[in-house]
Amino acid sequence: MSAAPDGPRAEVVEYTDPLCPWAWGSEPVFRRLRATLPDGVRWRRVFCILFDENDDPAPDPAAETAWYARYVEDVARHTGAPRAARLSRVAASSWPASLVAKAAEAQGPDVAERVLRRLRETVFVLGEPADTHELALSAVRGTPRLDPDRLSADALSDAVRERVLADRSEARRPVPEARSAPGGSPHPGAAKETEDGGRRYALPTVLVRSRSRHRVVPGLRPLQAYEAAVGELCSGAVFRTVRQSPDEALLRHRTLTRPELELLADGREPPAWAVRAETGNGPLWLHPEEAATHPATRPGAPRPTVTRL
Repeated sequence: MSAAPDGPRAEVVEYTDPLCPWAWGSEPVFRRLRATLPDGVRWRRVFCILFDENDDPAPDPAAETAWYARYVEDVARHTGAPRAARLSRVAASSWPASLVAKAAEAQGPDVAERVLRRLRETVFVLGEPADTHELALSAVRGTPRLDPDRLSADALSDAVRERVLADRSEARRPVPEARSAPGGSPHPGAAKETEDGGRRYALPTVLVRSRSRHRVVPGLRPLQAYEAAVGELCSGAVFRTVRQSPDEALLRHRTLTRPELELLADGREPPAWAVRAETGNGPLWLHPEEAATHPATRPGAPRPTVTRL
């Protein structure tokens, strides 16, 4: 990592994809980690393109969808993350969602966080992957402070595509330590072999980098594993103390899963004013303002049952 003397003391790089179920299941830990990182530690996302443009289409799309739905269900058993009651199809491409998520970064970190979250929820709550430009834009419509016209133009621009291409390339240059991974996880996260004989990071993988050292934390891991990697590279760093009520957590994050309530709000009950959306294996709680524009509540959209507490 190159940095000026007054630059960040360390960087946390999250290798991810908006349509990856393991990355979706890691959201509670990553939300907590981002909130508690010591001063001077920067967070950066790299979109790895799980479903690429040149992937061969499935000979039997219905059979592939059924298999992938079972796979997502199995992942959800390990992570506790919501899953859609019905998956309409396997995503044709990660590019549209990744381009929209990358373009949103130009509108500030809060907008970028909420855009990426909407894209994840579209597939894992509604079962409708945002795998076209139009579907990705529709998924994030109504996000607070988002300029939709700018987002659409930026997502189609050469500049943003080059940035995602750079992300894809970076993800396919894993550090040597990523080739193997410690056990103790249903998803250890060793780097995956690619069709051209190379390797890419498994998703999610976190790489913590200082100016001279790095530590890799692959796959599905507890919060303590990430904190240990940051602490090792940032000697003396103090993690922030975050104590949030359920009300504060939902005001900050706009949507919460049960695992997020447990980690961010000490397992307490959701706010009485939350809007509850039932998924295939548990609720997603939404801020009422979020619910007003969320794809789950739009007339005619495939959606879970939505109720007010």
